[in-house]
Amino acid sequence: MGIPSISDPAPDYRTAFQLAPVGLILSRQRIIVDCNERVCEIFGASPDQLLDQSFRVLYPSADEYERTGERIAPILNIHGVYADNRVMRRVGGQRSGETFWCHVTGRALDRSEPHAAGIWTFEDLSAQRPVTATLTAREREVAAQLLRGLTSKEIGRELGVSHRTVEIYRARLMRKYGAGNAAELVQRLMG
Repeated sequence: MGIPSISDPAPDYRTAFQLAPVGLILSRQRIIVDCNERVCEIFGASPDQLLDQSFRVLYPSADEYERTGERIAPILNIHGVYADNRVMRRVGGQRSGETFWCHVTGRALDRSEPHAAGIWTFEDLSAQRPVTATLTAREREVAAQLLRGLTSKEIGRELGVSHRTVEIYRARLMRKYGAGNAAELVQRLMG
């Protein structure tokens, strides 16, 4: 396949968007204005269940939605791009309400207004990293940061809590996952 020539028909960007192998969402003020077929598959939803809805419907709790928005805004403001692994929630279908690990990447179209408009990708990690314990919102956030390799102090700064609070949540996670130490916990979180 060579370089397209001027005589080739224009690429069909709408079809490319719809059939992309990763989930894609276009947003304005954290409202879903468009999404592709893969997002619907990942979240078990029809476009009607997602379009014109707040991203809140994709989060296990309102607290996680709010805290994530607060945490990513300054990063989007500085870099224009943000990525992490987090626990999300399926919206519909047989697995409605099920939580799962998801890799999320986003780009702000205007860094000075990071939530004004953006494009987001979603990759379902549940096959490689199943959620095997019932976790609270804060436990999910601490687990996500542990998977990034952060220390308790770094996680505390990232989440706006003390490192001692992080250690309490880490201890709870270790009990829930039957892990003897932090390295074993990370290994179990990774599936």
